[in-house]
Amino acid sequence: MSERRRFAVLPRLGVTPPLHEVVRSSLEAAIARAEDGRAAGPDASPPLAVLDAGCGRVSALVPFRARIGRFVGADIHRPASGSLPHLDEFVEADLCREADAFAAGTFDVVLSSFTVEHFADPPSAFASIRGWLRPGGTLVLITVNRRHPFVAAYLGLPARPRGRLQRIVKATAADAHPLVGACNDPRALRMALEAAGFGAIRSTSVGHLARAWGRSLPGYLLGLAGDLLAQPYPSRRSTLVVSARAPLP
Repeated sequence: MSERRRFAVLPRLGVTPPLHEVVRSSLEAAIARAEDGRAAGPDASPPLAVLDAGCGRVSALVPFRARIGRFVGADIHRPASGSLPHLDEFVEADLCREADAFAAGTFDVVLSSFTVEHFADPPSAFASIRGWLRPGGTLVLITVNRRHPFVAAYLGLPARPRGRLQRIVKATAADAHPLVGACNDPRALRMALEAAGFGAIRSTSVGHLARAWGRSLPGYLLGLAGDLLAQPYPSRRSTLVVSARAPLP
């Protein structure tokens, strides 16, 4: 069974909504809010600036490219030359340690996609991101939910067996990064974001294991079982989409 056919089955089994729909809706709201704020300003404002914090090979911000004036990516590892053509700039930075990587009030929207589970110091990273956002700017983050039993087991595995499992559920070895999982449940995320000064925090959960692990049939079946197990319990679904706003003056 092809990946496309595997994923097409999921809505019929009740594994909805797809993660990409929830993320796109959250980013649309964040970008529209920033555009409205600029339009209400007294003077002509510069185009929107966004940051993909912990950027990978693809970005959920790409569909909004025509509305973005400055598109910046940041990661602890520098990508191969030419591998991120959608970016205007790339900055090599440790988001947990380099609060001065960007000037205060630089960005309207920050996206953090599946990076929180790798943060050694999530509160410091959130404090830095809040400082980089303009007043009223929005952070949209996607991360795994440790309240899902499969995710908890995965994050808790010793490095060697987790490495074996990653060969089943990850597309390539390059996708298998060290995991920390220090801030990966709804309560811990809310507390860390509030401590960093964020407000208007909203959290949605989706079942995403079958899609995330579905590149191989064993990974898909394992992920499907996990999604079906947690679907009736929103607080335990595998993936969290959270939006939070930097305070206004």
